[in-house]
Amino acid sequence: MAKKKGSMSSKKSGAPVEAAAVEQKAETAKKNTAKAVKEETGAAALKETKAAAKELPKAKAEEAVKEAPAAAVKTEEAVKEVPAAVKTEEAVKEAPAAVKTEEAAKEAPAVAKTEEAVKEAPVAAAEPVETVKKASPAKKTAKPAAEDAPAVKRRSTAKKTSQPEKPAKAAAEDAQTAEPASAAAPEETWVSPRRSVAFIGSECYPFVKTGGLGDVMYALPKELVKQNCDVRVILPRYKCIPWEYHEKMIYRGDFQMDLCADGRSFYVGIMEYVWDGVVYDFIDNEEFFSVGNPYTNLIEDIPRYCYFAKAALAALNYMDWIPDIIHCHDWQAALVPVYLRTQFARTKLTTAKTILTIHNLRFQGIYNIPTISYWSGLPGYVFNMGALKTGYQDANMLKGGLTYANIITTVSQTYAGEIQSPYYGETLDAHLRYHSGKLRGIVNGIDYDIWNPAVDARLYENYDITNVLDKKKENKRKLQEELGLEQDGHKFVIGLISRLTNQKGLDLVNAILPQVMDEHTQFVVLGTGDRVYEDSFRYYENAYKGNVCSNIMYDETRAHRIYAGADALLVPSQFEPCGLTQLIAMHYGTVPIVRETGGLKDTVEPYNMYSNWGNGFTFDRYDAGLLLDAINRAKTFYFENRWCWDEMVQRDMDKDVSWESSAKKYKDLYLELA
Repeated sequence: MAKKKGSMSSKKSGAPVEAAAVEQKAETAKKNTAKAVKEETGAAALKETKAAAKELPKAKAEEAVKEAPAAAVKTEEAVKEVPAAVKTEEAVKEAPAAVKTEEAAKEAPAVAKTEEAVKEAPVAAAEPVETVKKASPAKKTAKPAAEDAPAVKRRSTAKKTSQPEKPAKAAAEDAQTAEPASAAAPEETWVSPRRSVAFIGSECYPFVKTGGLGDVMYALPKELVKQNCDVRVILPRYKCIPWEYHEKMIYRGDFQMDLCADGRSFYVGIMEYVWDGVVYDFIDNEEFFSVGNPYTNLIEDIPRYCYFAKAALAALNYMDWIPDIIHCHDWQAALVPVYLRTQFARTKLTTAKTILTIHNLRFQGIYNIPTISYWSGLPGYVFNMGALKTGYQDANMLKGGLTYANIITTVSQTYAGEIQSPYYGETLDAHLRYHSGKLRGIVNGIDYDIWNPAVDARLYENYDITNVLDKKKENKRKLQEELGLEQDGHKFVIGLISRLTNQKGLDLVNAILPQVMDEHTQFVVLGTGDRVYEDSFRYYENAYKGNVCSNIMYDETRAHRIYAGADALLVPSQFEPCGLTQLIAMHYGTVPIVRETGGLKDTVEPYNMYSNWGNGFTFDRYDAGLLLDAINRAKTFYFENRWCWDEMVQRDMDKDVSWESSAKKYKDLYLELA
């Protein structure tokens, strides 16, 4: 058995040692004592290793270095005598050349001196051989970094790639300057194939924003760039975009585009702005985009967004930038898939796949067929019940986009299921059930560059998970001072940041607010919307002076301060495709009180008193009594189980609500589609 091991080691190392000599040494080792093994076998092994290292070409020298300990392990008896040495042939393969222990250093000079052989041997590996100064006899050592380096794994949904090998000279220089083996080996990196994506939508922060769509159009492309995507965002060049962005736009070209059914054409200009690795292309036309706001009324909006959808595709064609994916958002861009499959079917763009994302199904772009037919210039066959037609004489732009898009997404999994029912389907439930095979739900995230309490310059006091309990108290006190509320840290402060509309459940809030208000509670509202709700919250401010503050406006700084200073945030929506306010609240350590619908259900786990787990308080049916019960449960928990409440605050802050994981799901969808 000993002979066989010796032969294998010599053959593997490539050292100039004859098989007979190896057998002779093995026989000598059997007869001699442990001292003889140390002196003769160890010295011979060191001598042979040095000779091999000097004589071998650079490309093979590392193998000789790796196998140096093998030359010292000659017999089973020698293995028993030196317990700290490598014990089996498998261990020999795994152990790097310099593995040793203090015991082995005393008993086996051949192993102890191997470092000297390593220094003298030229190294041609892609990465240096790591050295470990101490190793437990009972523990297997890791494979040397040099073995793994040429084929570092990279995560890929398609192919695995390998790092190219370095030239021998460069590798040798790396080896000399390498860190000792105590440094951790680099982690595996995973890279998926690159995809080019064109985002087409009607708004995007910071240029123009009226709701959550603007946040998504900004944050998702920025995160996709980090995940190896090439992204362009195409937007209308509204007059209301701040001048600081207008003046930095670069002219890319212009052309005339046929639009209307009678052949009427319009000017299309392209202005470009690059920021955070994302290219923003603005469609310029004074006739359509000179108004102050992006949305006015359907009479003006229908022609505007028929023009925009076609101009966006024409601009891509003009710039000769052919994306793998064209990602459209809401009804304003819903005609893009229709145009692509009809009037652009014979262009280079026909290779692109389309995704249409529904941010809010309530808004669909419905108008009479003659008007949309004229302004879009689309062929008559698309105005049928399977595509754009709805009712007896209307056309639905969103419905047409859903028909022609390759994939439909919406902004949460629960909402994707809800909109296939009559209650949430806004008359499109049957159409969505028919196309359910291409319907996906991916929840939104928030941009940590904007929403981060640790560095948010708008806050009174910055904080993170380590000091949130103290710093939130200070933010709460200063918020009370700024808003003219009683400055009392004992009060339970409820925030509500929302558009003041029926969708947001404000009729429920109106019904129960007098029952919520007591000597322990304060209520803060921020938002604008329907006159009836604006007036009702003004009334409550007067009725509960010092404990209710109604900010009938939208102020970004005040919103940040409410998120940081409130104890709980109220989101009792009738329906909510995703919702960002509850995500921001959790990241700021403010506990959400929400109705279980859409993205609210997907992101807020109701508190369970038996397991002491969950990150908010919820109610299911759209009922004022259930909302009041959820608020009372939160108040009771806050006052009677404060240490559990504080745990929930920290748990909420620790929850990952960033765009990273959501963008990864979109990237996987692009790879699947393209």
